[in-house]
Amino acid sequence: MKTIAFAWRYLWSRPLAATLNLLLLSLGLASVTFLLLVSHQINRAFERDLAGIDVVVGAKGSPMQLILSGVFHLDVPTGNVPLAAVRALESHPQVAKIIPISLGDSFRGFRVVGTTPAYISHYDARLAQGALWSRPMQAVIGAQVARQTGLKVGDTFAGTHGLGGGGEVHGQTPYTVAGVLAPGGTVLDRLVLTATESVWKVHETDTALDEEDQKILEEEREVTLALIQYKTPLAAVTFPRYINSSTDMQAAAPALEITRLLNMVGVGTDVLRALAGVLLLTAALSVFIALWGAVRERRADLALLRMLGAPPRKVAGLLLCEALWLAMLATLLGVLAGQGLTALIGWTLQLEKSVLIGALSWPVELISVPVLALGVALASALLPAWEAYRVSVFELLQPK
Repeated sequence: MKTIAFAWRYLWSRPLAATLNLLLLSLGLASVTFLLLVSHQINRAFERDLAGIDVVVGAKGSPMQLILSGVFHLDVPTGNVPLAAVRALESHPQVAKIIPISLGDSFRGFRVVGTTPAYISHYDARLAQGALWSRPMQAVIGAQVARQTGLKVGDTFAGTHGLGGGGEVHGQTPYTVAGVLAPGGTVLDRLVLTATESVWKVHETDTALDEEDQKILEEEREVTLALIQYKTPLAAVTFPRYINSSTDMQAAAPALEITRLLNMVGVGTDVLRALAGVLLLTAALSVFIALWGAVRERRADLALLRMLGAPPRKVAGLLLCEALWLAMLATLLGVLAGQGLTALIGWTLQLEKSVLIGALSWPVELISVPVLALGVALASALLPAWEAYRVSVFELLQPK
């Protein structure tokens, strides 16, 4: 305990150098913590939103755009497909479940999604208030939508044409909030859900000129895409090929497209990882220079300790404890800074109605942060500690 207390006092005997070393090491560890947390939370968000969705079928175009728009609601869709074509897939022997998705409108930046109650059941979402819709023009809103818009059960609102806001307001066909979902951490938190018939009614009311025109629109009804679950994993080999070659639609596998996306994002992650490595290396060199200088400056102190009976291992341990104090403090500050930065990014993404991250989390991978700090501290202190260990009392007392 005396060695630990001595090490603490020695560390802060030079406050400027100690603060600089602590700052450098904390910045490096904060960068590592941030990368680990963001990677973990993004992977978890993708896994939650992709769970049980084997393939997405929609209009031909970019497969990744189809996934981003249909599963994560982060992009504009590639177009619409005929309702009859989607219904025909329900009888396909390889299809276990189909969830239709209709897009086109939004409310204060949150997307209005026409679908079926199966979409809510798919994510095991539960209601915090109210009930599911029982007729067209009723809506169930996600927890984030309710929090940021202030909507509650019984309130009415009108959708805006387009997914980015700024479009024409469908004032003649307002929605009534029937229910509010409890927070689930899935894509549903930031969506306004309603029956597919509601989306058709909104646009047909604004478009149809007379009853005959209304009937034509009903016969030509479309949906944006369909989320499909296979009956058997073997369908992943043949079903997409069937859709892409035999129909006017395209099939996109979420797992494949997200892997491509993460590979592209990985370039930026590698840059951040390299930056964290440079910061840690700089911190290691700074700590090494500080401890090496401490051995030279404290020759009289070290000699006095040896003369009072302190064995060489105690003298070396003093320097090692000093480095370990730095590692412990830097780990605490680095993890807190990394968590704070992740929360800030998550708050920003929530304002942008994007992927939900930022919640306080402690993934197993985070154990590498204190291990890394300990490794950097010990690597920096070993040579100075060895120098203090092997020098004799007589040499320490020699004038320089």
